[in-house]
Formats: sequence, C-alpha cells, structure tokens
Amino acid sequence: MVRQEPAKLLSPSSNLGVAFFIINTKHKSKYMDNIELKRFWEKVKEEYVGILPESVHPWIYSLEVSGYDKGVLTVVTGQAMARDWLRKYHSEQMNKTLKTITKNEAACIHIIYDENEARKMKKEVEKIHKKELELQQKEQAIENLSYMQSSSNLNLKYKFENFVVGENNKFAHSAALAVAKNPAQKYNPLFIYGKAGLGKTHLMQAIGHYTIFNNPKAKVKYTKTDDYINDFISNSRKSNDYVENMAKFNKKYTNIDIILIDDIQFIESKERTMERMQHTFDTLYNKGKQIVITSDRIPEEIPKLTDALKTRFEWGLMVELIPPEIETRIKILKNLAQNCGIEAEQAALKYIAENYDKNVRELEGAFTKVCAFAEMSEQKITLNLAQQILKCKPAEAVSFDSVAKITAEYLNVDVDDIKGTSRNQKVVKARQLIFYLCRELTNQSFESIGEYFNKKHTTAMYGHEQVKNKINASQELSNAVREIKQALKVIR
Repeated sequence: MVRQEPAKLLSPSSNLGVAFFIINTKHKSKYMDNIELKRFWEKVKEEYVGILPESVHPWIYSLEVSGYDKGVLTVVTGQAMARDWLRKYHSEQMNKTLKTITKNEAACIHIIYDENEARKMKKEVEKIHKKELELQQKEQAIENLSYMQSSSNLNLKYKFENFVVGENNKFAHSAALAVAKNPAQKYNPLFIYGKAGLGKTHLMQAIGHYTIFNNPKAKVKYTKTDDYINDFISNSRKSNDYVENMAKFNKKYTNIDIILIDDIQFIESKERTMERMQHTFDTLYNKGKQIVITSDRIPEEIPKLTDALKTRFEWGLMVELIPPEIETRIKILKNLAQNCGIEAEQAALKYIAENYDKNVRELEGAFTKVCAFAEMSEQKITLNLAQQILKCKPAEAVSFDSVAKITAEYLNVDVDDIKGTSRNQKVVKARQLIFYLCRELTNQSFESIGEYFNKKHTTAMYGHEQVKNKINASQELSNAVREIKQALKVIR
C-alpha cells in the first residue's frame, strides 16, 4: 500500500549511494536541483507512464519529486483528486514498479497534497488559459484584418513598416502617416505624384492598412483608375434599369470612409467618367471622408483633365516622390535582403544601388535577379557575382562641356553667354549652377573650372557656394540639380 505518514527528515540513501534531504514543512528537497535525484525520478516517471492509463498521465507529469530515503519515494502534487485517485486505484502498480527499479521490496511511493503547490498550479493554469485566449483573439483579429484588407483590394506587403524613408520621400511619408492617423482632418485630398516605381502605391495602401488595423470598423477601398472606369462603363451599359445600376455604383464608391484612387492620369479624355468621378469626389468630400489620389504628374500637367477635377485635386496637399539617393537605395536593398533572410556583401549592394538609380522597382528587380542566380548556383551574393549577372557598363566621366550643354538647355540659356560676360540674372544663375555641378560631379579644381569658362577661380568658387547654400532651402533649385544629374546620366 501507499504509505500515508507525513514526510520526515530523511537520512542518506543506501540504495542510490547519494544523500538526499527533504524539508518537512514544504515537502521540497533542499537540493531540489540535484541531478541524480531528478534523473532517478525521470526514470520512475517514465515507467509509470508506460504502465498506467493515459487518462492519468497528466497527473503523473505534474508530480514533483521531493526526496527518496529508505525505499520511500516522496512526491508532491497540487491536485487533491490526483493524490486520492492514484492512491486508491494505482498504488499497487506504482509500488510494484518502484520495487523493480530500486530492487528494494520495501520500496513505496508517498504522494503528498500541498496547498502552496495547488495555488501555484492554479496560477499556472490560469496563465496558460489567458495566453490561449489571447492567442485565439489575436488569430481571430488577424483573420478579420486579412479579410478586410482583401475586401479593400490591399496588398499585404504595402505597409508603413516596410517603406524605406529617405530624403527623396520623407515629406510624402510624413503626409501619408498624418492622413492615416487623422483621416479627413488635415490633408484632403492627399495627392501623391511622381514617376513610376517610386512608391506611390505603397504609400497609398499603407494608409489603408494603418486605418484598418487601428480602426477595424472603418471602410477602406483601393481602386485603380482603370478599374473605376471599366466598372462605370459596365454599369452604364447594362440593359436593365440604368438608375438602379448607377445607384449601386455610387454606393460602392461612396459608402466608405477612405477611398484610394491609383493612377488618376488614366481618366483624361473620358468625359462621362470624369463627370462621375467628380460626383464621387464631391459626395465623399461633403461627407467628411478621406480621399487619396496618385498620379505620375500634377493635375495641371494632365491633358484634357476637366478644370473642375483639377481644382478639386488641388484642394488639399500635393506631395512629390522623386528617385532615391544612393544612401536610400542601399538602405532599400538591405531592408529587402533582411526581409528575405538573404546575406549579401556590402560591395554588391553598393554596386546595384549605383547602377539602378531611376526607381525602386528597377532596383528591386536587379537585386531579385542576382538573388535568383545565387540561389540556383548555390553561391554567395558578392560584388563579383553581381557584376557577372548584371553586367552594368561603367559610367564615363562627366565633362565640363556636357554639364554646360545640359544645364543651358534645361534653363533655356546659351552656352556662349555663360562663357561670356553677360550679367543677365538668368545667365548668372545658370553659370553658378554649372560651377556647382562641375565641382560636385568632376571634383576638378576651381582653377580648372574657371579657366574652362573664361572666369577667375574665385568666381567659380563663389558660384559654387551660392548654390550649395541655397539648395536645401529651395525645392526648385533642388529639383533642377536632380533633373540635370539624371539627364547627364542619360548621355553617359
């Protein structure tokens, strides 16, 4: 039978050859971490699990060894039912197994119920239940969000968390985040423009994701302008009730909290669709709903766009995305590599960033190409591999003549006037900009620059300083420098 006496202070065990002691009040071994005691109990527990019904296995696993002395194995449980059930129905099997293991006919197991252990166990169970509930709630929330994001036509990869911020997009990012945090409160509409592949769609959809995550009840809809056009044409041509069809169309695009319209430039020349877009815009705006629009150019530069729509698109804030500088391009590649779990040499990333500077889409495409080849050939991404795969032509050195020619064309002045003595303000500004670009792009001395343009080196130095001091404060000047640099790269 299982012994019922209270635990006593035990003397050294002759069977195991190791001294184990238990503390009478807490039923815990003073040396609870003793490796040999734990190993002994693990062996006994393993045997118990092998012979006892599966229904009592959880009780066996929850038992804690307290001590072993003179054939008495003392274990503690925080479950009174476990103690009583094991004693009543399984004591014979448990004692028999223990005798076999210890080769001691007097061996028996002593199961003690401990209230402290019971409280501890209860807390652990409650903790587990709480974690399970939180996990279920989190999984349900993710499932709900995924459904809402899917129904809103949003791409899961276009979030603020994986949008790389640089000098080229810092202002646009801040504006988009402000709109996401306070829809229709600050910038409505938000008009994001820039050339293809610079992140307009990413920023736009990031607003949608942020809104849905922080306000699951909000209704968000993303649509490409082409889809809006086709949807409108389809509904207007249906043979049944036109009024009813248009009512359904209007409800689809106006019964929402945030509308995200991508590539609005494609609506030009489509008169009836532009009228319907104006109606959609006015309905949402008057209801205090947020409108976000992207385009490859500003409204004024979209031919055959109605004046009414141009005016509406300019009501809020217009922000531009420009090609990223090399530091941001490298950062984008590092972020992409990290997200994909790929290791790449810094030199390889720099090589790709130097040669793909027009837009992010081309940059990521080049990196993906190198990664695919590296994976298939089981090679590391090195500078040599990137050069081998991409085979980018080395850029030729920029000449004073090419800088002067491109800058003069950009500012609509004559190169001869720049080299001459003209003091016309337009010519002076062009001359200073040329001095700045020549110094920055060629790293030649001011003496060489001045000599080429028939000017003193101090004049070249002064012109360079004038542009350098103004470039950060003047968006117009900054754009001019960027676009002239791009034109120079086209020539190369």
